[in-house]
Amino acid sequence: MNHDENPRGEQPDQPEQPKTVPPAAPDAPARPPAAEEVSGRQRLLAGLWPPRLSRAQLIVAVLLFGLGLGLAIQVRSTGDDSALRGARQEDLVRILDEVDDRTQRLEDEKQRLDDQRTELENSSDQAEEARKQTLEKERQLGILAGTVAAQGPGITLTISDPSGAVAADKLLDTVQELRAAGAEAIEVNGVRVVADTYFAGEGGDIQVDGKKIEAPYEFKVIGKPQDLEPALNIPGGVVQTLEKEQATAVVERSEDIVVDALRVAKRPDYARSSSP
Repeated sequence: MNHDENPRGEQPDQPEQPKTVPPAAPDAPARPPAAEEVSGRQRLLAGLWPPRLSRAQLIVAVLLFGLGLGLAIQVRSTGDDSALRGARQEDLVRILDEVDDRTQRLEDEKQRLDDQRTELENSSDQAEEARKQTLEKERQLGILAGTVAAQGPGITLTISDPSGAVAADKLLDTVQELRAAGAEAIEVNGVRVVADTYFAGEGGDIQVDGKKIEAPYEFKVIGKPQDLEPALNIPGGVVQTLEKEQATAVVERSEDIVVDALRVAKRPDYARSSSP
């Protein structure tokens, strides 16, 4: 090539470079179908179960359970004393005196038994002393069994039931309260109350050991009057319970109560004495 052919000194045209086509990107993998949306409850259950507790968490859970159980027991015990919380001061004093009297009776009984043992050990004629104590024990058992009459200080409890609302269970509760207060002999409308006595029937149709009795119900009770009367008049006791049934209860102390209704002694069919 000469200067005549390219007078301006321009560079000859370069051959056109071929254009490079970028390789096609590989097809993106198909997106799997969206999973069903998980509800909040399912996520909560998945987080709670199966439980994933560490040893420390387990110990804390046991301690919290024990604390809650203790608080529940304490609240329940406190609720049981609600009846006494509402009692007047003189009622609380009377209840405390009754507890002291019961404790004293138990101490006296213990001392009496100790004295009997001492007499048996020291008596020059142990056979005669044993015979006397046997006769005395027989008399005491006869009173408890209702086979002999009894006489001594005590109270008379008269329950009037004009509306016929006093059922048999209320009379049975009265007997149990009297026994707990130290009653030694009880008679209800001419029926001797013993260990196997039962009450049946509804208000106005009461039976004691199968014998029908009618209101007013008269309890003759031998025991210490200073223990028997307060036991019936404590807050929530027999007298207040009967008043809720529209009945009235009158207690009278006496130094000479006679319980002479008798029971026929029954020979046991199977039980025998184990003494030689």
